[in-house]
Amino acid sequence: MWTSTQYRRLVRGSAWYDLIVTAAFVTPWSFAALHGVLTALSQALDLPGELPAFEPVHMLMANLLGSVVCVWAVLRIRDPQPVYGRYDAVARFLFAAWQAYALAHGASSLLAGFLVFELAWGIAQVLPVRPLSRAVTA
Repeated sequence: MWTSTQYRRLVRGSAWYDLIVTAAFVTPWSFAALHGVLTALSQALDLPGELPAFEPVHMLMANLLGSVVCVWAVLRIRDPQPVYGRYDAVARFLFAAWQAYALAHGASSLLAGFLVFELAWGIAQVLPVRPLSRAVTA
């Protein structure tokens, strides 16, 4: 069970994670560089699964994802409201479901690392928050 202060830190921490991991998705140029690094890493580690070249529509979707996630992250960094943590947990479980789907259909196993983090942040953000205690005044 989280205290209110701990939960706000958790929401902010998950937002920083999102911003750091997703920032390279925001532009076609930064995503192309990231894609190159991930492809080289996947090949160097001889990982199963595919990390295909991106066509313009794929790039659009990656950039859209990066843009929306980064804006959502900045909101949670600036104002880590508990309700945002709950919504973020739902989004993470949705992302995790689609990541698992992609893995099951031949996506690069590099995705498994991201899946673990999505589940971990999601689970942490659905745990209960201890209600604030009210001081009795005389």
